[in-house]
Amino acid sequence: MRAWWVERPGPIDGGPLRFGERPDPRPGAGEVLVAVRACGVCRTDLHLAEGDLPPRRPRTVPGHEVVGDVVELGEGCRRFRAGERIGIPWLRRTCGACRFCARGAENLCVAPRFTGWDDDGGYAELAVVDEDYAYPVPASIPDRQAAPLLCAGIIGYRALRRSELPRGGRLGIYGFGGSAHLAAQVALHEGAEVYVMTRSAEARRLALDLGASYAGRAAEEPPVKLDAAILFAPAGTLVPPALRALDRGGTLAVAGIHLSDIPALNYANELFQERRLVSVTANTRADGNEFLDLAARIPLRPTTVGYPLAEADRALRDLAGDRITGAAVLEP
Repeated sequence: MRAWWVERPGPIDGGPLRFGERPDPRPGAGEVLVAVRACGVCRTDLHLAEGDLPPRRPRTVPGHEVVGDVVELGEGCRRFRAGERIGIPWLRRTCGACRFCARGAENLCVAPRFTGWDDDGGYAELAVVDEDYAYPVPASIPDRQAAPLLCAGIIGYRALRRSELPRGGRLGIYGFGGSAHLAAQVALHEGAEVYVMTRSAEARRLALDLGASYAGRAAEEPPVKLDAAILFAPAGTLVPPALRALDRGGTLAVAGIHLSDIPALNYANELFQERRLVSVTANTRADGNEFLDLAARIPLRPTTVGYPLAEADRALRDLAGDRITGAAVLEP
């Protein structure tokens, strides 16, 4: 099969990825083999390629927003049938035995595995997944629009819930890429006012087109105090202004797996009056099922830009350069 892999982590302009032939993967017990129809391009893939996330194994195939057709069942598989369209997400496996898994917080599992980091992902023509961690993909959502839902959408949904946005409240969103523009649609559907701060002028236009009340530059102060906020941009320098924008009792949720260093915080201006700063770590399968059901009912319509599989490196360069509005998707 054709696939991309991380040859040597480093700046994306230096060509850390390689494209070529890899042996076709085979499903083990409890796994299914999937012919990839579409794979979203996530900022986590960029962090892996550039070494912000240290590779867990050599020559890893990135990609964890995979939509495809089941083409082969491993021993003991019962959940899916050959020909069925499914999604392969970021969360690949949990131990099921630690105290976090036992209390339903499998996103905090002490021994998890992740697609495109611990095991090969979807920047390829074929991929394998444990059937217990795959999702049925709603039939009403086309491949290119479905792919970003499997990480950008699910993580954005968990971040929205972690922000504890009150019904009808004011939500601030910092950074407006693939995950943010999906979380914004969910918040708007649920009756929130949305205020977007991002450095991309095109992303600000998209935010207003989707129904945001305001779209300003990344560190600008919004015109009202916020009940909750989500930081999607991997910039720790935005944490202090985002906290200052919160009203009393507001929560800032940091959605990324990687964040640059946060400057010193001023307690009186940025944390007092019960403002909270929380992180978001992966997701549970319950999060994914709830979100995909909601995405089909709203319905969510991700803004996407398609790239051929052979141009995955260009897609990541465009992502790094803020030249993508919405979400990039590879289409083998």
